[in-house]
Amino acid sequence: MIRKPIITVLGHVDAGKTKMLDAVRGTVIAEKEAGGITQHIGATEVPIEAVKKISGGLIQKYKFNITIPGLLFIDTPGHEAFTNLRKRGGSIADLAILVVDIQKGLQNQTVEAIEILKTYKTPFIVAANKIDSIRGWQLHKGSISDSLKEQHKSVLEELDTKVYELVGQLHEKGFNSERFDRVKDLTKEVIIIPTSAKFGEGTPEVLLFLAGLSQKYLEKKLSIHVKGRGKGTVLDVKEERGLGKTIDVILYDGNLKVGDVIVVGGTNELIVTKIRALLQPKPLDEIRNPKEKFNNVMEVHAAAGVKISAPNLEKALAGSPLREMGENAEREVMEEIQRVKIDSEAIGPVLRADTLGSLEALTKLLEGKGIKVRKADVGDISRRDIMEAETIKERDQFKGVVFGFHVKMDEAAKEEALKKEVKVFSSDVVYRLLEDYNKWIEEEKRAQTKEKMEKIVFPAKIKILSGYVFRNSKPAIVGVRIIAGKLRTNIELSKKGRVVGKVKAIQLEGKDLKEATENQEVAISIEGATVGKNIEEGDELITFIPKKKLEQLEAVMEQLSEREVDLLEEIKGIQKVELREETA
Repeated sequence: MIRKPIITVLGHVDAGKTKMLDAVRGTVIAEKEAGGITQHIGATEVPIEAVKKISGGLIQKYKFNITIPGLLFIDTPGHEAFTNLRKRGGSIADLAILVVDIQKGLQNQTVEAIEILKTYKTPFIVAANKIDSIRGWQLHKGSISDSLKEQHKSVLEELDTKVYELVGQLHEKGFNSERFDRVKDLTKEVIIIPTSAKFGEGTPEVLLFLAGLSQKYLEKKLSIHVKGRGKGTVLDVKEERGLGKTIDVILYDGNLKVGDVIVVGGTNELIVTKIRALLQPKPLDEIRNPKEKFNNVMEVHAAAGVKISAPNLEKALAGSPLREMGENAEREVMEEIQRVKIDSEAIGPVLRADTLGSLEALTKLLEGKGIKVRKADVGDISRRDIMEAETIKERDQFKGVVFGFHVKMDEAAKEEALKKEVKVFSSDVVYRLLEDYNKWIEEEKRAQTKEKMEKIVFPAKIKILSGYVFRNSKPAIVGVRIIAGKLRTNIELSKKGRVVGKVKAIQLEGKDLKEATENQEVAISIEGATVGKNIEEGDELITFIPKKKLEQLEAVMEQLSEREVDLLEEIKGIQKVELREETA
């Protein structure tokens, strides 16, 4: 038997993910005679009769022979819900809708969504949303194919410009794509459907292509054992009044009955428990009392969203596999959990997340960027995590960090992190974690370069200005012009290769400076120099650069200007001559 494909919606904040789901529901509800939607726990079922009715003549146009029973849309859009739809080797989501704001193209979270979809090998279609924002767009609820016929030529040109900008961006991410009505090969091109989720434009095409692609290319994956043991994934763990802790499950294979024994992952150990009740939401028009929002059912078949009430679910893990008890059930669940949790000797960060799905997604994103993970577990950040990261920090300062996704950090951990100067990145948005981490690395490297550069003796050539001797000695204070390079304090000056003294201070109009640059005229104090003895008005002096400092300077040659490089060569030549004279 073929089950309904499981569909999820991803995209950047404000691209219109929720509105896309609302548009699907609204479009189906409007076609009352075609059979309405069925609300599941965490999902919405759209019957195939409704898809066919809404799509109309498009089915014949695109030659789809559709026999799947319908589409099951996951109600919670976004990365987090998607990552909890996990199973061994990938995702239980069969297809995804990637919602993109047509005016903004691929944004941060869109790119991250593409990376996640690529990692989980989940095919997707693109809804190029908010076409109603194109200047001059004529609204036409329903089929975008019909709507395109009503638009002015200039509007169609603007739409094409936006669509092909998107095609270019997707190409950069490794995907060939094309507008839905110009696609030549569905197996090689990602379909882009212009939509207005706000007004329902393009929804018929979205439903049609989801159904058509599922039928044509996912039939093998959608084949299930109707009477087989239930297999599912825990989408969420929720407290329900009168029921206690319950789990919301997407069942993707087999069936489950009241009284079945199931195995799910817990924070510390497996949970083996018996199903007390299977619950599905009442249709909205049947809810008389908010306390009675569920219908009890005796049995559910894949694909379905169902709430399970059973004892001992307090520590159940979202993102965990669920199996009906049978041969190897416990081993399967345990192996899958152990595959996600990491305890290694790798030189890498420590990860903490609120669900197994988030933990796996974060691990995969980091490993996809070449960062190996040392420890990965579900739960809040502990003092032990900080201590673990500190041992790594001693070997690699950029890898000895902690990532926390949707988790807290206790006081002991905060104190330890402060004391040991361990960097902790915490966020409720995955891409922000990685963004903050990369930004921190850049800032740290910049700070290190700055610190290194401050210790470097730069080449400088100066001229003592005539008439600007303010003090002859102890220290000598004179006015100078910087002919080339950078003059800093605490560096030695030489005349014809011999050191004449050390710069103790630099001032401009009475204010102290750390350095003076080319063409500036400043007053400097030179300890060890005496005007009329080892320095004179009109003298040209250059910085004396000791051998060790010379090596440091040569390591950052790219930071020097062309004039500074030339001056450095001059200084090296003079210092070599002086060295030969001393050894002669």
